[in-house]
Amino acid sequence: MAFSSFMLMSVSGASYMFSLYSREIKSVLGYDQSTLNLLSFFKDLGSNVGIISGLINEVTPPWVVLTLGGVLNFFGYFMIWLVVTTKISKPQVWNMCLYIFIGANSHCSTDTGIIVTSVKNFPCSRGIVIGILGGYLSLSAAIITQMYYAFYGNNSKYLILHMAWLPTAVSFFILPVIRHHKGVVQPNDSKVFYNFLYTTLVLASFLLVVIVLQKSFTFTKSEYYVTSSLMLLLLILPLAVVLVEEQKIWKRKQENINTENPPKPLNITTEKPNLEKPAKATPKQVSCWKNMLRPPSRGEDHTIFQALFSLDMVILFLATICGLGGTLTVVNNLSQIGASLGYSGHSITTFVSLMAIWIYMGKTVEGLVSDIIITKFKVPRPLVLTLIFVLPCVGYLLIAFNVPNGLYAASIIIGFCFGATWTVIFSIISELFGLKFYSTLSNVGAVASPIGSYLFSVRLAGHFYDKEATRQMEALGLKKKPGEELNCNGSECYRKVFYIITAFSLVGALVSLILVLRTREFYKGDIYKKFREDVRIAEAENGVNQNKIGQPATNKG
Repeated sequence: MAFSSFMLMSVSGASYMFSLYSREIKSVLGYDQSTLNLLSFFKDLGSNVGIISGLINEVTPPWVVLTLGGVLNFFGYFMIWLVVTTKISKPQVWNMCLYIFIGANSHCSTDTGIIVTSVKNFPCSRGIVIGILGGYLSLSAAIITQMYYAFYGNNSKYLILHMAWLPTAVSFFILPVIRHHKGVVQPNDSKVFYNFLYTTLVLASFLLVVIVLQKSFTFTKSEYYVTSSLMLLLLILPLAVVLVEEQKIWKRKQENINTENPPKPLNITTEKPNLEKPAKATPKQVSCWKNMLRPPSRGEDHTIFQALFSLDMVILFLATICGLGGTLTVVNNLSQIGASLGYSGHSITTFVSLMAIWIYMGKTVEGLVSDIIITKFKVPRPLVLTLIFVLPCVGYLLIAFNVPNGLYAASIIIGFCFGATWTVIFSIISELFGLKFYSTLSNVGAVASPIGSYLFSVRLAGHFYDKEATRQMEALGLKKKPGEELNCNGSECYRKVFYIITAFSLVGALVSLILVLRTREFYKGDIYKKFREDVRIAEAENGVNQNKIGQPATNKG
């Protein structure tokens, strides 16, 4: 199940590739920057507003939302491909917003079906699990790009077609495998996920080397075939980890069944109460509306309304809007930022591909590091979020001052922090509000992303870009014609934008510090204790069952 999840996430990152095909949309449809940023907003809105997917996943098996995701993905991006190839007439702006919203919304269904299921299957390793899955999602931009070069050459219109059919095909292929597994947590699950992490690092390193080589040399189609084939071999490398671990599990089961000295049966009279939960009196049903302002302790399962009206959720939501909006602006506008600062088209494509690597590094490294510091050093995870909101300010200022080659460093810093933010947020939500309604609550937390995108990317960046572009045209005695692409050149296009974004990012860091102070006592305790106890009880019950199975065979012998 984990391996299949990796495969689907590795081709589901179309929302990270907007910069690669946005130039095609802008030139074919003659959009100005504000209209293009409006499209990026609906892309972010679609890829983050997954509350409906979360609610569906609460009452259905994972294959339902994964099927929904596959259908939405194909329809949305296939319609965009028909538009940019002029196979259908030029649509209204609202039609394009709808198409990109539908295509991007498929990612909510995929993320919900995969991430929520994986966290529930591996609750004691949730940080590294979320990090690896998010890492594959981030690498998917580079993975899809390499496959697209091999299949279609350098035709960005067909990149959109590739984004339409590939994730849908993989989603339908793995549907039977993705499901909830109860009572199968193994004592060395964390070690296995470390091994998975090592394989992803090999894949990421390979992609990094290939992208650098492709920037330095001109690759032929046959050379793209070679690099894509090697990439696919590294992509299925985690299957070796799976086979080794499954063999160990099967071997342990055989040893327990066939042992000549089976484990001593539990003394039912003395130990049974530890394995069976005492019957509880049926609690009096209380209206969810009356109960929503009386939440349980942090770490216990909250209802949806209890979490929504929790001060912790409000603080986390506000901090995310302020801190994430700036990184999203860079991710969505990287092509336009690079062009305005005078970088070549090939360099801009390299930036977009490399940013996928940095986002991957942010998600995986943060998942690993934050798990270690909260378990060993009892550091509140929200403190990591505070640091992640401060660090991108360096990248924003590099862009604002147009430091020579500063966009290289800025894309690394901002991409890393953008990836790390999501792993931290999803982990915090699961830890503070429990896993019972995690499908819905994780999607609620994600709503902060499109809000930040609209405020900073559409209303702020798009407005200042178009204003400066219009001023430059008027200075040359020109006037924008209807349907003509509007371009801005120079550092003035984004300078004021990133001054403002830097200020709001620091505000987000200060707001997240409030959550650090509120949760410091909670993180000083053992936040995963109850999950380990559930595993211990399940292991003890399995021992009893295996004894009952193995004992008659021993007597017959």
